[in-house]
Amino acid sequence: MEWLGTGTNFVMVVIGFGVLIAVHEFGHFIAAKWAGVRVDSFAVGMGPVVIAFRRGIGLRLGSTEGEIRRRFGSDAIAVEPKRLQDAGIDETEYSLRLLPLGGFVRMLGQDDLNASATSSDPRSYTKAPIWKRMVIVSAGVVCNILLAIVMFMIAFLVGVRFDAPVIGSVVPGSPAAEAGLLPGDRIVTIDGHPATTFSDVQIAAAMARAGSALSIVVERGSGADARLQTLAVTPEQSASAGMLAIGVAPASSTQLTDDPEALPFLRGAMERAGFWDHTAGEASGAVGVPPGVLASTDGAPPDATKFAAAFTGAQLLEVGGKPATTFESLAAAAQGSGGRPLLTRWDIGGVGEVDIALRTAPTWQALQYTEKPVNAPLDYELGFLGMTPLVRIGRVPEESGCFGVLRDGDVVLRIADIDGPRQLDFRSSIAQHAGGTVGLRVIRAGETIDVEARVSREGRLGVEIASAWDVPLIARPFETVGAPPGEPTPIGACQLMPLSRLDSLQGVQLANWQDLFRIAKAALDAQPDMAILQLVCIPPTPDARPEPCAVSLAAKDRSTIAALSWRSALGPEWFRPAEVTLNAGGSPLRAITMGFHETHKLVLTTYLTLDRLFRGSVAVSQLRGPVGIVHIGTRIADRGFTYLVFFMAMISVNLAVINFLPIPIADGGLMVFLLYERLRGKPPSPAFQNGAMVAGLIIVGTLFAVTFYYDVMRLIG
Repeated sequence: MEWLGTGTNFVMVVIGFGVLIAVHEFGHFIAAKWAGVRVDSFAVGMGPVVIAFRRGIGLRLGSTEGEIRRRFGSDAIAVEPKRLQDAGIDETEYSLRLLPLGGFVRMLGQDDLNASATSSDPRSYTKAPIWKRMVIVSAGVVCNILLAIVMFMIAFLVGVRFDAPVIGSVVPGSPAAEAGLLPGDRIVTIDGHPATTFSDVQIAAAMARAGSALSIVVERGSGADARLQTLAVTPEQSASAGMLAIGVAPASSTQLTDDPEALPFLRGAMERAGFWDHTAGEASGAVGVPPGVLASTDGAPPDATKFAAAFTGAQLLEVGGKPATTFESLAAAAQGSGGRPLLTRWDIGGVGEVDIALRTAPTWQALQYTEKPVNAPLDYELGFLGMTPLVRIGRVPEESGCFGVLRDGDVVLRIADIDGPRQLDFRSSIAQHAGGTVGLRVIRAGETIDVEARVSREGRLGVEIASAWDVPLIARPFETVGAPPGEPTPIGACQLMPLSRLDSLQGVQLANWQDLFRIAKAALDAQPDMAILQLVCIPPTPDARPEPCAVSLAAKDRSTIAALSWRSALGPEWFRPAEVTLNAGGSPLRAITMGFHETHKLVLTTYLTLDRLFRGSVAVSQLRGPVGIVHIGTRIADRGFTYLVFFMAMISVNLAVINFLPIPIADGGLMVFLLYERLRGKPPSPAFQNGAMVAGLIIVGTLFAVTFYYDVMRLIG
């Protein structure tokens, strides 16, 4: 049950949920009392009563209704108030129920599942004026919003970290790129409003008027060189985000991730980046992590326990002898490296400061499919000149069904009947064999072997998938790329077979894909108008000889290659986000203001997410149900009580927004019925209301079942 975090965290999150539900129902309860409506039951949770209290009877295991029936011969709701009052018994039962999935307030003459169950009693819900019933219906949402403000206020009095409003990357061709925004720019204001977190940037773009430019003030440079610059950026509809966006991503810090789930994968990424390669940095004086300290004597990475202790939060201090302030310092140095390793200095737990020659890697082309496969997660492959590398198995966790069958570093030559599968071929073949096995041919330790890999019912192998950039073999080449009818690729005319080996380019031997990239870039740097690259490949046939291929380059191909550069082999995904801490400086008034602002922002964000869901850019599988939210909550609680309070405030806002949607059985649906009654002078017919309530139950029940399924599947892998 590792997914639950610690038992304390689990209990705290469940109690937190209970508080949110209790406050919501208390809103309905107190409003009903104010409106003079008789309240029979105030319940937190659903299902059987665990414990109940009624004044005049006291605290009981189970419901107090049994005692009421024994004394008066009927349920409490049917007993005259005066008889209960004369007996010293309150008309309302307060109960805690078995399933912490909701709650309710039962009022006389009001039954969500039976609209015909009205009452002529003057204290019934249906006899209250419409405006008072509107107050009763909306009071739960109002209380959730007020609670969120209070909880945000508490969190801001202590201080909460957010993604800083610093640009980490700019999408080529995006509005941000065209306006001149650069990685490392700190956004100061948007249309005159301060940008305190990166989400302010995203929300401002999403809420902008279509076709209207945003005035964005950025701080460029640092220290004495920092300058303010004003840029006009017009957000555009993003197909991936499903809303208006400007095409920027947040910056990463210089501190490695502390996410325990990412650490096993980080270990492999750091090994590939050269942390334990003591020969790569000899010329620059970098020595790598010392053997025998946090590595074995032969330079292999440390075991998982030592690695987690040393590298959780390890920090990049310098790049090329200059202080590193964000990951962008590393990215900028890599871009101008020409593919050479970068001299970096790190602060590593238990070791201190260590100089490491960090490898660089090319920024590969995104080769877009002309005909996108059905239900494909992506519509492009990373590659060069129309060629892509083979698939590499990056890591096989012990809990994977393929543990012991596949191994870390296996390179896939064939899957099912596909030779030289691309990434998308590989993923599609796995999905087609869901719940069974699939045959693979792999290169392992220099040998070619065949294995039968087990595929889960969800169509997954449960392994990390990467690209074999260090193996000079090609997957199925692209003949065309881009939107239909597509444009021919430079390599298309060569008619290369899958699994052909890259032999040489411009007469220089190729040991890997990085060599291909470096030599092509150098050739075009020396002769920008070069029209042909001389490539030699070896077909995957017995006794094959090297075959030359003249790769023709159009002007567009040359400009595409010229725009490509180098990046750090250790990418931004392995670093913690660049963060800013927001706090009220001890001022309660400022904390309240910040609480109002954060609540307003969360309401907008929730509506934007719902909009993306209905547009189809957010899949239902990405949503979280109660199990998923508890899982996330237990992990957030590890960061401290303040973050748990902030998380619960976010959930409170989400509950308020979801509850007020015009869905039958939700508060918003009841409000629609009341508006109809106000306009037409009579409520919708009981038959219509009952049908709508059943439909609402089906919608909510289905959504709960689907999110519960995906939550559990995520937890069990």
